[in-house]
Amino acid sequence: MESRAAGLLRISLLGLMLLLSATGIRGESRWHRLLDLSGTWRFELGDDPRRAEPGYDDGKWEMIDVPGRWEDQGFPGYDGYAWYRRHFTIGKDDANKVLFVRLGAIDDVDEIYLNGHLIGYYGTFPPNFNTAYGVHRSYRLLARFLNPGGDNVIAVRVYDDQLEGGIVRGDVGVYEDRQALRADYSVEGEWKFTTGDDMKWKDPDFDDRGWRNVIVPSFWEAQGFKGYDGYGWYRTRFRIPESLASERLILLLGKIDDYDEVYLNGERVGRTGSMPGPGKDWRNDQRSYAQLRAYILPPGAVKPDQDNVLAVRVFDGYMQGGIYDGPLGLVQRSRYLQWKDSKKDDRGGFERFFDFFRK
Repeated sequence: MESRAAGLLRISLLGLMLLLSATGIRGESRWHRLLDLSGTWRFELGDDPRRAEPGYDDGKWEMIDVPGRWEDQGFPGYDGYAWYRRHFTIGKDDANKVLFVRLGAIDDVDEIYLNGHLIGYYGTFPPNFNTAYGVHRSYRLLARFLNPGGDNVIAVRVYDDQLEGGIVRGDVGVYEDRQALRADYSVEGEWKFTTGDDMKWKDPDFDDRGWRNVIVPSFWEAQGFKGYDGYGWYRTRFRIPESLASERLILLLGKIDDYDEVYLNGERVGRTGSMPGPGKDWRNDQRSYAQLRAYILPPGAVKPDQDNVLAVRVFDGYMQGGIYDGPLGLVQRSRYLQWKDSKKDDRGGFERFFDFFRK
């Protein structure tokens, strides 16, 4: 029979397991901060698109603390546009990791540029203003936009409608996602997007130049389509390096809310969920929302010596929609299987709790 002391110890340990599960703590934290970007940034009121350029002269700008409300730092009552800029250096070894810049909460709308390249935004600027005040910003730092071992510039365009403004709170920095699968060739970044549904949009020769430019991955509600439920299509073009041409490849499309059909050069290569179609009701399936899209590509599906066209048909039933999380790109099947094997033992606190309880 178990002693009272041993029983109390078991109960305490069970409580600790529950706490670990509730807080999402694992043996290794997912987010590892490589660079602390809190502190002094360059700052100036007004709006000028040239401020996104890495060589822009910001030497006469004000200095401001980040995070912090600009109203509390010498700009009381100011509502409108302002820009932040910060230089940083990333080591050559770190550039190959899955990196994000996290900026916490921004009041109200923002666009962020890395070395002059738009990498994401939340909310919409006037005249169709929509706030994203409650969203904590996390943006992927794409390797092809970084300057490893050299100077890098983050520029943040902010619009504040009323009350407090700016990069107001949060842990600001460059972080590595230690649990992420990194694609061998990334297709994250700017894509073409439109709402509606037309199967001719899968064709590689379709002219999508009139479609909206969006950042992928990111919810489409954060990019000017607030409240939209229904069909949307994404398209992008890419050309793979010769080093991948002879490999067996898997197409990664991150996480999609809710269902998707994927076409490569006009041919369907994968799908998740069942599109409702005319006269059919949509059936919510929470498993599809959280599922990482990974589709094996048949031999010859990717053309190594020409542009390849990727078209993704998405249906969102309610709330937020679209391709909202990465990774997106091509990965060698051998690397994907290694990553899958590594995830088998990455179990949550509740699973460990019940294992302990069964002993």
